[in-house]
Amino acid sequence: MSQTTLNASARRTALRLPGLETTAAWLLAIIWIFPLLYALWAAFHPPEFMVRFELLAPLTLDNFANAWEQAPFARYYLNTFLLVTGVVLAQFVVCTLAGFAFARFPIPGKDILFMLVLIQLFVFPEVLIVENYQIASSLGLVNTITGIGLPYVASAFGIFLLRQTFKTIPRELEDAARIEGCGWMAILMKVYVPLARPTYLAYGLVSISHHWNNFLWPLVVTNSVESRPLTVGLGVFSAPETGVNWATVSAATLLSIAPLLIAFLLFQRQFVQSFLRSGIR
Repeated sequence: MSQTTLNASARRTALRLPGLETTAAWLLAIIWIFPLLYALWAAFHPPEFMVRFELLAPLTLDNFANAWEQAPFARYYLNTFLLVTGVVLAQFVVCTLAGFAFARFPIPGKDILFMLVLIQLFVFPEVLIVENYQIASSLGLVNTITGIGLPYVASAFGIFLLRQTFKTIPRELEDAARIEGCGWMAILMKVYVPLARPTYLAYGLVSISHHWNNFLWPLVVTNSVESRPLTVGLGVFSAPETGVNWATVSAATLLSIAPLLIAFLLFQRQFVQSFLRSGIR
């Protein structure tokens, strides 16, 4: 086969690839969004229309009212809000101090210590459930919101992300702040933290999404309404033995994911831009 024929074949393949990629992207998007569309349909229509699509089917909000009455979703929302807020704030403090230390302090064996921190990224949280439960039990934190959030305070991903961001900040700004009489903490709070706001936004959104949707560890460590987050409460509510119909379950599901959907729609541009600016440099 001649070189000209090979080049022509390569050009035709290159022209076909964008179309194939677009088709595959749309197909994956439809597969991903289909369960959400079904939940929307079932939640806003009477139970008899759950598996029957009719454009003129009547709309109703009774499913949401039934879900709210049949389970303590107000308590679940409060627990989830306290859990997510507490974990994210604690992660910001711990990851900021650790990331700053790894980025700027001349610690002996710093690279080895940082590699040990990064090993956490390769360990699945499920592997540590038994050990975490034993520690939570010994500390008296079983069935508490603190017990749910404590294993996630020291985040290797957050430390890594902030370390990389702090390393990109010019040393001249730090030297200027030191000349003005600032100590290390003042330099951190007045120079590094303000310049790392895009990273904090990106990491905060990822952390909030993860802990809002976390299910397995909260299920293991909680056993009462007083400490259950939304995901566990929804799992208990939709259990087959409760006899709840799927229209009500769909409404409860939308109640659980609505804050995340709204937050993503409001901050999607900032979310993408933050990750583009705070990536590895």
